Amino acid sequence: MTVKAGVVGWPIEHSLSPVLHGYWLSQPEHSSIKGSYERIAIPPGELTRENVFKLRDQGFVGFNVTIPHKETAFSLADELDDAAPFTGAANVLFFMEDGRIGARNTDVSGIQDSLMQSLGNISLAGKNVVVLGAGGAARAIAYALQGLHVAKVSVLNRHKDRAEKLVEHVKKYRPNAELVTGSFKDWPTAAKDAWLVINATSAGMRGHPPLEIDLARLSSNAAICDIVYNPLETPLLKAARARGHKRIVDGLGMLMYQAKPSFEIFFGKNPEVTPGLRAALVRALAARA
Repeated sequence: MTVKAGVVGWPIEHSLSPVLHGYWLSQPEHSSIKGSYERIAIPPGELTRENVFKLRDQGFVGFNVTIPHKETAFSLADELDDAAPFTGAANVLFFMEDGRIGARNTDVSGIQDSLMQSLGNISLAGKNVVVLGAGGAARAIAYALQGLHVAKVSVLNRHKDRAEKLVEHVKKYRPNAELVTGSFKDWPTAAKDAWLVINATSAGMRGHPPLEIDLARLSSNAAICDIVYNPLETPLLKAARARGHKRIVDGLGMLMYQAKPSFEIFFGKNPEVTPGLRAALVRALAARA
């Protein structure tokens, strides 16, 4: 029997998840799995318990969840992991043996694993980080950074009140975390002692204006991470490379590592993030350029 999984969202044509999971399913070590993974278009407002169970009746064991359904997915779950309540969102839904709906947020472990892999043996413990943005991705990143024992996180957003709401939420779960807020006007101050900067906004994504910050405010030893992966080299990362920053982390790492737990949930195997997987995703992005 074929194990069916997929990804739901709207629009969904852009999703790289079928490429990612399809690559893993094609590997020799997973040849025992008879599996499929497909895109499932669900318009806003239509991810309901009724429609989720319809997918189960069609043979799906679970699915990943992308924009705009992550918060709705969280609200539909009967059982959650630790990260989902913190973020208020879920990017994996699956059917438990007792018929209930389970949910996970793997974005948290995705950014942690991506940073650890990209930065090698360098620990973030005791270092200062600037997070740009205050949406769902920024919330997951702020939570993830606490697990990496950073010293301070500065959350900057175009509208400071959203950054303040994010920090207020983080403090409920991590009361001892050192977090400060500001608008993008506060970038020069936040950048002075930043060891890592993470762009958690859509700025720089294909079709969106670039992120306008002055990297000259940073130490040349600072690391730069952008969770955007289309284009793979965003204007921010291009500017960082031109300035001579050595530690540059693109968005494919988070994409690949957040997918590992869901593949294991769906297909019962723990896949590897490899150069071959990255190459397959880079080819898929190039074909869409």
